[in-house]
Amino acid sequence: MSEFRFVRMGFGADMVEYQVAWDEQRRVHAARFADEIPDTCLLLEHPPVYTAGRRTAPEERPLDGTPVIDVDRGGKITWHGPGQLVGYPIQKLPRPVDVVAHLRRLEDAMIAVCADFGIEAARVEGRAGVWVLGDPIETRAGLGGLSLDFDPRLSSEDEEFDHRLVGPEYAPSNAGQRHEDRKICAMGIRVAKGVTMHGFALNVNPDTSNFDKIIPCGIRDAGVTSLSYELGREVTMDEVLPVAEKHVRAVLGNADLKPREIEKATA
Repeated sequence: MSEFRFVRMGFGADMVEYQVAWDEQRRVHAARFADEIPDTCLLLEHPPVYTAGRRTAPEERPLDGTPVIDVDRGGKITWHGPGQLVGYPIQKLPRPVDVVAHLRRLEDAMIAVCADFGIEAARVEGRAGVWVLGDPIETRAGLGGLSLDFDPRLSSEDEEFDHRLVGPEYAPSNAGQRHEDRKICAMGIRVAKGVTMHGFALNVNPDTSNFDKIIPCGIRDAGVTSLSYELGREVTMDEVLPVAEKHVRAVLGNADLKPREIEKATA
């Protein structure tokens, strides 16, 4: 099927509990596998919840015992909640399945959404998702007078640096003030029976301090941001929804879903 449809499950007062959305994903996934429905993207907001992908390490979870839902997607731990646009594209891919190509298409769509709002976003090599890039390390000003010469995250002797143990100046939500790389859209996907699940979480106007309780996506030397923070104004979900639908449809609905051609090294 070439049709690509969106289902707006719930926002604001009608936001959708994570388990409810997960159950709906599985139902839609089964229907798409059976070719009973076209490719479908579920769009919604979740109440506050931490979810952990299969690669999440124990030390990356909340230190205070806050509950975490373990899920079957790739990636590590993240937070979902009000002010975050979550999209679950459920799309049948041709075989052989190219999971990375699907991830790159999602990134392309979200980079285009950011561009429509005047934000230059990009990929970071080896780190899934969409990022607003910070200043080069050598030109960054310290936060609160702190010199980067003493930044413990840059010490090879402290590879397990934990921002939660040293104070708010290193919190992920303060990455913009530190002029560091900061993630504006997280990605985590799964492909089962050739059909995709899970997807993207675009920070529109959430309280990003919720990320400070975890090691978001297992990354210790960068942070998080939102459309509202980067623009210096309140961006609403109503503004973002049609823009997101436009670009997701353009990228996923019109994509050549064949696997990437990998160039083989010549001797």
